[in-house]
Amino acid sequence: MSSQDSQGAQPTLPGFEPPRTEPPRAAAPPRPEPPHAAPPPGAELPPLTAALEAALLRELADVFATESWARFGRALQPPVFALTDSTTVLGRWVRATRTILLSRKLVLDHPWPDVVSVLQHEMAHQYVDEVLRVRDETAHGETFRRVCAERGIDGAGAGRPAAPAGAEAAAADRVLERVRKLLALAGSANQHEAEVAMKRAHELMLRHNIEASAAAGAREFELRHVGEPLRRTSPVESAILVLLTECFFVKVIRIPVYLPREGKRGAVYELSGTRANLELALHVYAFLLGTAERLWQANRDDARVRSGHDRLAYQSGVIRGFHDKLRGERQALAGTGLVWRGDARLDEDYQRRHPRIQSRSRTVRTGGAHAAGREAGERVVLHKPISGGPGTGGPKRLGSGS
Repeated sequence: MSSQDSQGAQPTLPGFEPPRTEPPRAAAPPRPEPPHAAPPPGAELPPLTAALEAALLRELADVFATESWARFGRALQPPVFALTDSTTVLGRWVRATRTILLSRKLVLDHPWPDVVSVLQHEMAHQYVDEVLRVRDETAHGETFRRVCAERGIDGAGAGRPAAPAGAEAAAADRVLERVRKLLALAGSANQHEAEVAMKRAHELMLRHNIEASAAAGAREFELRHVGEPLRRTSPVESAILVLLTECFFVKVIRIPVYLPREGKRGAVYELSGTRANLELALHVYAFLLGTAERLWQANRDDARVRSGHDRLAYQSGVIRGFHDKLRGERQALAGTGLVWRGDARLDEDYQRRHPRIQSRSRTVRTGGAHAAGREAGERVVLHKPISGGPGTGGPKRLGSGS
């Protein structure tokens, strides 16, 4: 992670730009226009037009080329791509016809990262079959599992890796429940009480992660995706995601996605980490987006805000001010012996999942509006409870109000 703070520079994260970490390629052909009218909610979506299906198959071939370069050193020869109407099998490598089949239900009903995950899984089968030429093992035998593990590929082929429930998850749930209660207290109208509650929640998560990262044994990590695929990258969002990587124990990268029904490319943010850390990070993401907008609307009469053009500068300042506040808390906690040195296993998992990462810097306009936002951000107190209570009904979600 790089951080620049002078002359209007904005911190960025590896992999955010460009949206594809791949070698240059020829410009894509024009994409078909989206349908003229969207169906009502709950209605069955129509099948792809012939033009959109052809565009989808070209996109799958492009993703294959990128993944072959990034994970297999271009050792794989392009196969034939085809869609199948199977509702029970998401993907399949067919040796006899050199075909990778993907389920229409997968590509149309699942998020694009799930589609790429299944494609990677089938590419691993192709690699074992055509490059390693292993014939005396079951389809998901030892060689296949090793190839997947070495290249950050989901060996289960279920679309999205999910960490199984276990002792670590149960302990994390207990910590998350205690954090929920502290964040509820942080919503107090008493500023001092609110500040104390937020600091205690920060200390609790820091202590838990230091102990968990130092413990022996494997750690289980999951993924979440946020952001609007077709919207341009916002410096406010970028600043929030930088804050999450530094203070909330997750890794973040901006990844490309494809929208089959629109025939368009976009990008979203991918967060990886433990379930508890991801749940808290998602709350912080939504909370800060809402808080930055609320403070902007409430402080438009500040003399340092000249016009609506200062909105991004002001809101980026809010995020930077809150980030500075968290850094101050982290430094104070370091004085008590709580020093975060990172999670080597999460770093390794992230590097396997994203073997080719590029970084780009971006700038945000500073000045009076940015300074005003920064002052407001330093007074922000993270709060709002986690909805739901402890139990086994799945991951607990965090409220997203401002």
